[in-house]
Amino acid sequence: MTLIDIPSSRTGTVSYDSALRLRIVILGVLLGLAAFQANGQTATKTQRLIGDVTPESEWQQVSPESVGYSFAKLEALRGWVKTQDTTSMVVIVQGRVIFSYGDISHTSEVASVRKSILGMLYGNYVFSGKIDTSKTVKQLGLDDKQPFLPIEEHATLEHLLTSRSGIYLPAGSFGQEDYMPKRGSEYPGTHFVYNNWDFNAAGVAFEKLTGRDIYQALQDDLADPIGMQDYVVSRQKKQYNPESLHPEYAMVLSSRDMGRLGLLMLNHGVWNGSQLIPSDWIRYMTGVITPFRDINPTFGRNYGEPERWGYGALWWVWDQPLFPGGIQMGFLQGAYTAMGTGGTFITVLPAKDMVVVHQVDIDKNPRGEVSPSSYIAMLSMIANSYCDQACQ
Repeated sequence: MTLIDIPSSRTGTVSYDSALRLRIVILGVLLGLAAFQANGQTATKTQRLIGDVTPESEWQQVSPESVGYSFAKLEALRGWVKTQDTTSMVVIVQGRVIFSYGDISHTSEVASVRKSILGMLYGNYVFSGKIDTSKTVKQLGLDDKQPFLPIEEHATLEHLLTSRSGIYLPAGSFGQEDYMPKRGSEYPGTHFVYNNWDFNAAGVAFEKLTGRDIYQALQDDLADPIGMQDYVVSRQKKQYNPESLHPEYAMVLSSRDMGRLGLLMLNHGVWNGSQLIPSDWIRYMTGVITPFRDINPTFGRNYGEPERWGYGALWWVWDQPLFPGGIQMGFLQGAYTAMGTGGTFITVLPAKDMVVVHQVDIDKNPRGEVSPSSYIAMLSMIANSYCDQACQ
């Protein structure tokens, strides 16, 4: 057999067959390494999670890619959030946390977010017949330090829940006296004015009609069933003011607990198979009753800003509902939010199967603020971090 002069450590030369076998072995090893590397890459490829979950005692935290969102883009959001007065933030998709910022267990006063939570409490009592929203303020015994005008006596509980009572009594809220219409100028039910007297009186009416303390009702009806981790009844304190008999039912909550409340809303009141809030009540609260164009005071409808929130019953509602069949053209279509002074939000985005909670600690930083337009920018960044399969 012809010999080819290939150096060998033992004989100095090797046969052509031996060289060929050596080359085949080397090629096999290289192919094996390539296959192993490819298999390793496949093994580390993020598995896409299908279906929604309900959190247990702790939130399930997953990679953004596992539900179709980009980690890199959400990290860009983190950079933006760091420049704001944000205390904490959490993004929930399919019942799982894909982004969090700050200490989401930290509790602070949530300002007007309390109103939306009161709305959640109302549902079961309205549907059981214990609360009749057609009763008037006189029938409910909601007289205040200043007596009602005859026209104001026609206002109903439903008008309070939708902030359309036409009762412009002082509520001790800073700045509200500057934009309130003249008493008796609007017939109840015909005109929306964001009015803390309505909301505070709605809290008093809840306690009168149910015979229950708001904070204990929140504990029993919602906090315990959905596993809120940081809610403590004894930390909740009503705030009285000298101008009115009806106090503000202030609430102190954490971002992760508000996330559970938002998820309950997103799931139409169902938690682990139990209907905690009637789904029709949620549809009522989150339907547009007052469109954006009719929001008062007028600074609440700035056409130069991107937000377009109308109002339902104790919830702000994006003034573009989902089309029939759940068809939607944008991520904010069908959205609704609880909104508190300084920039605390519980925002539900049905089009994205998402809940976003954003909190500013106004206890530690009374002047802290994240404006609605800045918050809309955050929501847009979150929505645009969606990458489906492309982010794998």
